[in-house]
Amino acid sequence: MKRLNRRQFMLATAASLCSTTASYARWPFFGSADDLPSDIRGTIFPNDAPASLWKWSTTAHHFTRLNHGAVMCTLCPNRCRLSPGDRSVCRSRVNLDGTLFSLAYGNACSANVDPVEKKPLYHFLPATRVFSIAAAGCNFRCLNCQNWEISQARPEDVRHIDLFPEAVTSAAVKSGCQSIAYTYSEPTTFYEYMIDTARIARSSNLNNIWVSNGYINREPLLALCQVLDGANVNLKSISDDIYRQLNGGQLKPVLDTFVTLHRQGVHFEMTHLVVPGYGDHDDMIHRLCGWILENLGPDHPLHFLRFFPRYQLDRLAPTPVATLIRFRELAMAEGIRYVYLGNVPGHAGNHTFCHHCKRLLVERQGYHVPAFHIVNGCCQFCHTPIPGIWSADGV
Repeated sequence: MKRLNRRQFMLATAASLCSTTASYARWPFFGSADDLPSDIRGTIFPNDAPASLWKWSTTAHHFTRLNHGAVMCTLCPNRCRLSPGDRSVCRSRVNLDGTLFSLAYGNACSANVDPVEKKPLYHFLPATRVFSIAAAGCNFRCLNCQNWEISQARPEDVRHIDLFPEAVTSAAVKSGCQSIAYTYSEPTTFYEYMIDTARIARSSNLNNIWVSNGYINREPLLALCQVLDGANVNLKSISDDIYRQLNGGQLKPVLDTFVTLHRQGVHFEMTHLVVPGYGDHDDMIHRLCGWILENLGPDHPLHFLRFFPRYQLDRLAPTPVATLIRFRELAMAEGIRYVYLGNVPGHAGNHTFCHHCKRLLVERQGYHVPAFHIVNGCCQFCHTPIPGIWSADGV
């Protein structure tokens, strides 16, 4: 029998874990919105908590104690009610002896250096580097998830490394990054880890970026806003029915998140993945833009992303580029000033143009920025202020 060295053993074990996670998370394929159940919201996992705490455990910041040792998590709108021994919808929180614990603290399953444009953030310190971290878990059940191996897994079932808040900040500084991004899975589910890291990052003059589905309650969001510098929040649809059918959530809490970020003065950009058969109708784009203009104004960048087959929607075709181009034109005609196309390389929708004089301000070739014409936060040509954070001092 061939013996494996330590590295080979670790790789084989990681592959096995990923395979286990895949079978644990996989759902039947749904071909179109007409084939979906009315609500795919996740459920708690009874008696699925570990027997004892491990070193990645910390007491949750937001929960309420109920009768008979039960607790209710108040972090997100799922408001999981957990009896002792139960695990939350997001898989990262458990009730042990009447106290809610997070199992994700310092338990990073991914850590990478990315360009900020990958988040995507186009009006936030262009061409800078971001130290990106994730821990396993998500409070949604999106049928089109691109990171389902970690988002739909328990923290203990994926490969992980010790990376506590001080170590994250130190790694970001050593990597020459200007920001830390909480991303890849759903960072709301590792809230305690995120907010403690963000507080330390602030003291090291690093920015904090939240890349999220926006499914969070107001109180924890307000606390997070105190240490946030930027965010990209995915607006899955303007239809509550689609949220329930495609993502396992509700629309209103996400809209409330946008309003809170706007009122708290956090720079944020919106992404909208255009899934064929679910969100590719012109009337939805008109409704989406109408809500944005009425509640947020015209200056928050909006990114239309091209869908590619993933996870439970792996038999759908990619979004036609012509659909994305039409939606960009519709949104700009409605009055949204900065509308971008994602996953469409080489299109003008990747660049930033002055909304007043229409001159090219920021050219993007992939994640490279070969041309930049914003000076002191204004168009270099007509001096119109361009919303965003363009330099380290916030201008």
